[in-house]
Amino acid sequence: MRLHFFGAADTVTGSRHVVEMAGTRLLLDCGMFQGFKVVRERNWQPPPAEMLAADAVVLSHAHLDHSGWLPRLVKAGFKGPIYASPATRDLAEVLLLDSARLQEEDARRANRYGYSKHEKALPLYTAADAKRTLARIVPLAPGRELAIGRVRVGLTPVGHLLGACAVTLRAGSDTLVYSGDLGRDDDLLMPPPQRVPHADVLLVESTYGNRNHPRDDAMQHLGAVVRDTIGRGGSVLLPSFAVGRAQALLLVLQRLKAAGQIPAKLPIFLDSPMAIEATTLYQRHRRLLRVPAREIATLTDGVTMVAKAEQSMRLAHRHYPAIIIAASGMATGGRVLHHLKAMAPDPRHHVVFPGFQVPGSRGARMIAGEPTVKIHGEHVPVRAQVSHLEVFSGHADADGLMQWLRGFDRAPRQTFVVHGEPDAADALRVRIQDELRWRVRVPPHGGRFDV
Repeated sequence: MRLHFFGAADTVTGSRHVVEMAGTRLLLDCGMFQGFKVVRERNWQPPPAEMLAADAVVLSHAHLDHSGWLPRLVKAGFKGPIYASPATRDLAEVLLLDSARLQEEDARRANRYGYSKHEKALPLYTAADAKRTLARIVPLAPGRELAIGRVRVGLTPVGHLLGACAVTLRAGSDTLVYSGDLGRDDDLLMPPPQRVPHADVLLVESTYGNRNHPRDDAMQHLGAVVRDTIGRGGSVLLPSFAVGRAQALLLVLQRLKAAGQIPAKLPIFLDSPMAIEATTLYQRHRRLLRVPAREIATLTDGVTMVAKAEQSMRLAHRHYPAIIIAASGMATGGRVLHHLKAMAPDPRHHVVFPGFQVPGSRGARMIAGEPTVKIHGEHVPVRAQVSHLEVFSGHADADGLMQWLRGFDRAPRQTFVVHGEPDAADALRVRIQDELRWRVRVPPHGGRFDV
């Protein structure tokens, strides 16, 4: 068995793992790099031959750091199928098309206003590229196996996001398991991650490998933020991932209103066409959630859906207290940037980042307290209150990761810790080595291993 790590091996994004076993080559995930510019620039590099020649891609889930580079791979000549759970297929359609539209818009804006460093700014890929990619995705139901050459492929739900699964590859006496992103036992929307009984080779994520989630009550914490902010005449801006996080926020806000902890008539705006579509998908796939169907059906009661760009621009200059949920979650692009430009200079407002922020992202810099933030080529002062609610993260924390690992029937021959910043990945490596006594290592970017 040979493994080649083309992404998420020295950073928390860009998951791309090539596995060769029994004469079959598979690409596990094909994600986009995010965060620091030196890492993002990898998105513009041509795909290596090993990725282009893969017999198929198997997606763990639809988040862009796991699926967002697929259109670039297809554009470069990849010809094989892409397998994913049915819910991941549905969410990927929303995410990839939105990603392509944002890149096209950013390129047009950069060319119009001249703030690109290139003679002509180009999108990484287009909506047409995304549509060609989506036509390649074949649904694979969790719990069933598919043969690709002499390799049997199966998916196991692991919480985290609608449709998210661990991937199991079996060939002869060898079994490889890739965790994808593991969810939490106490997630607001998703059930706990299911255990996988056996792995000879294991790839495990480490996003929170060096820390545990705070034990704050998410509902109480957000309620206090809202009451404090509207009490001084300000609005709360929630830069949110459109898929998963936006739906969890809607659930909490509905519960706060029902409990009388925030005003029942306080306006709530969902300013993201992608989040609007994703909410519909969550309601359609409600049997996969841990929340009662009747509660999922009321997620958008009293919520104003902001679908059109001109509505969003008017909302950005609203002068009355409100709650605005807008993508993207790390403020790397999208409509939330217009709200930040309007709200960040005003100390009455509060910007709350509800979840993990990739180092180097605009959200991470704001949380760190930088006094200005660069948006559309302008330096915008940050006078609004800024806070971070990690309690909303959809990732298993360090203890949660270890709990999932203890569910294996015996030690794998080799464990690889991936999808984490260097300190997080190494901290998890040390815990696995010390507490479980497994053979474990953190692979380098581009690393190749025969197991």
